Amino acid sequence: MLTEKVKTELNRIRPLLQADGGDLEFVELKGKKVFVKLTGTCGDCPFSQSTLKMRIEKSLKKMIPEIESVEAV
Repeated sequence: MLTEKVKTELNRIRPLLQADGGDLEFVELKGKKVFVKLTGTCGDCPFSQSTLKMRIEKSLKKMIPEIESVEAV
């Protein structure tokens, strides 16, 4: 199931965010778009969009080619 693949990959990415005091929560998968909530220092960080697209989205798309994008809610 695609949702489980996404959750597994997000759990693999989480330690990178947690090392800087941030974190993320899986919210939902709609079609081929993943929605997450950035928390901790990531929630207020001016670079959060960069982290979202360059780290989280890039990693998810590499490991799960079906994913089109990752969006913050």
